[in-house]
Amino acid sequence: MKPGFKRNDTQKSPGEAMERVVQINRTAKVVKGGRRFSFSALVVVGDRDGQVGYALGKARENADAIRKATEMARRSMVKVTMKDRTIPHEVIGRCGASRVMLKPASKGTGVIAGGGARAVLDLSGVRDVLAKSLGSTSALNVVKATMNGLMQLRSREETEALRQVAKEV
Repeated sequence: MKPGFKRNDTQKSPGEAMERVVQINRTAKVVKGGRRFSFSALVVVGDRDGQVGYALGKARENADAIRKATEMARRSMVKVTMKDRTIPHEVIGRCGASRVMLKPASKGTGVIAGGGARAVLDLSGVRDVLAKSLGSTSALNVVKATMNGLMQLRSREETEALRQVAKEV
């Protein structure tokens, strides 16, 4: 990379994963000497080419929590089934009380999603999709529900193979 050149969030070199911090939470434990703080960080990592992962890292320092979550998210990356720039079919992902509805969209629509669902869909490489968060809006459960929805996706070829459909000549 050229000196003095800043890479923005949309530029990447091949095979490079990008990360996005979705949420940082601070908790306090009251001890004899006062309050002791710890942090949890929810991070989504993806290569914008069909692979995405997420993790929750916890540590006494903010930076350590983010670093731990990023390393764990890189290890938990999974492949996402896509059709052109969108998803192959409509699906509802579930986790706890959170549900995320994902619908394929026509070319040029963009990612219509909010919060954790947007981070997962952006970093997975899906360009045109409609998403709606239903039920609980807990950031961790929305991210998990979105991942659950993406893991349910099947291409036409995969579905035909599962059903053992004979090829017509």
